Amino acid sequence: MRFRNRADAGRWLAKGLRPFVASGPDLLILGLPRGGVPVAWEVAQYYRAPLDVFLVRKLGAPDQPELAIGAIATGGTRVLNHDALLQLSITLREVEQITERERRELDRRERAYRDDAPPLGLTQKTVVLVDDGLATGSTMRAAILAARTQSPRRIIVGVPTASPIVCSMLATIADDVVSVLTPEPYQAVGAWYDDFRQVTDEEVKRILDRARESYPRQGA
Repeated sequence: MRFRNRADAGRWLAKGLRPFVASGPDLLILGLPRGGVPVAWEVAQYYRAPLDVFLVRKLGAPDQPELAIGAIATGGTRVLNHDALLQLSITLREVEQITERERRELDRRERAYRDDAPPLGLTQKTVVLVDDGLATGSTMRAAILAARTQSPRRIIVGVPTASPIVCSMLATIADDVVSVLTPEPYQAVGAWYDDFRQVTDEEVKRILDRARESYPRQGA
């Protein structure tokens, strides 16, 4: 099985979440940018729930930017892969330089996506954190830890496809983890999509603008 695109994946995920969530005023859908936002939009429409963006940035290794050595999230949370840091002999100074660069990009996206709209409050909400797939889980782990600081009632991870090992790891810190496809061995996330083109900042903003028009931003 492969998903046609992120919208198709989001519709499959919405159905997969049915045993774990129900429509109601305490439900909040958070998409991880950029690829998780169009998936999250489909879930939000299905449950008629408010949608917001939850900003997370991967920390890439100095000479291998696609290799995650950690991640940062809204609110200042940082998660580091200490095994990778040791294996690659990455210094603390390098980590701080990478973190500062990615924090500037996180701040830029915060302004670009939300304009002047404040983030939705998570306190006592059932929060569904959505991405388009999980290969390493570092960004989603950072998102879970950052969301926990706001005292939500429950945190559910929802993705169309993920590594089974990553799902098991995230299940130790989230209340539930839902993945439509958990193939083993796991390939890159894009391998499970026919269309996995890059999502732009403009697309993310359009989706968030539509969400604000469609559903009330309760808890802002």
